[in-house]
Formats: sequence, structure tokens, C-alpha cells
Amino acid sequence: MSVLKLGILGSGKGSNCRAILEAIRDGALAAEVRLVISDNFDAGILDIAREFGIANAYLSPGKFRTRLEPETEVELVRMLREADVELVVLGGFMRVLKDPMLAAFPRRIINIHPSLLPKYTGVEAWRQALDAGEGVTGCTVHFVDAGIDTGDIIAQREVPILPGDTEESLHDRIQIAERELFPEVIARFAENAAR
Repeated sequence: MSVLKLGILGSGKGSNCRAILEAIRDGALAAEVRLVISDNFDAGILDIAREFGIANAYLSPGKFRTRLEPETEVELVRMLREADVELVVLGGFMRVLKDPMLAAFPRRIINIHPSLLPKYTGVEAWRQALDAGEGVTGCTVHFVDAGIDTGDIIAQREVPILPGDTEESLHDRIQIAERELFPEVIARFAENAAR
């Protein structure tokens, strides 16, 4: 049986990466992580990749704060293609992808975002929802396009905002929902790939 070959990009601690790797290990997800890449040399996601014995790499982001240097993004495409990646998964990757990646993997790059898109794009979406007095927020898995959190929505999970919630308590609960939703969505891609 063929398994879906994943490349995971992340900038932080890698909790979604761990959830995906655990789902694969536990037999809940017919996929294989071929490569984990971070734009942050000290990112926890690289430690998680090493813990699971997954090939991993640091990719120097260059001088821009919110995107990669064009030649760096071309190198990213090369690395993912060499690893035979079929689906690119953004798990807390804090850079906007541009043409090299979008052209190389059309509708094959997915992201998870901590709000019910289209509401509250960008950073700290849980704080934006809290500040707006929302009663519910959540997380969204979406295709990546040239905008910031503007790609077509694939799936969402709601998380209630409770009385007395802080930014931290709300973010923690959203992350729990993310760690459930992301592997479920990837499993759907894997099922389609196996057909």
C-alpha cells in the first residue's frame, strides 16, 4: 500500500509535527514524513524530527522577517522534491510562501491557523478573537495561496471561549484542537492518494 509522503515546515516547538508523527506511529495516518525543515536553527520541531528519526534541516531565512529570500525558497523546493514530498504541511511556519513553492506544489501545501478563518488572520489570532469579545473561535486547515491565511478552507474545529479565559488558556485549548484536526485532514489526503 502506498503512503502519502509529507514534508513538514515549522518555526517553533513543533506540537503539530509531533501529533502527525504520533498518528503515523500509531497507525491512524497512512503517511510518511520524509523531511522536516525549519527556518529557526533552535526550533523544537527539529528536535522532534530527530527524536522520531526523521531527516531534518535548517534553512537560513535570509534578511526578510516574514518571507524567505527568493533563492532560499528555490532551495526549499529542491529539498522537498529531492525528498519526493507529495504534500507540504505547515505546522507553525511563520513565513509567507511565494511563487517558487506555490508553483512547485499547487494545492499541495496546507496550513493550520488558530482561528475560524476568514476571521482573524495573521499572528496571535487567539488574542484577536479574545479582544473582539467572541464567544467561539477555533482552528482552520486551509490550502496555502499567495495571501496570508486566505487560501481555500479544508476543515475547521470550533473551540469555545470560556469566561475567564486568558490568551494562554485559550491558545492551549486551540492547540489541542489543532493536534486532533491536522492529522485527521492529512489522513483524508492520504486516503485520496491511496485510491
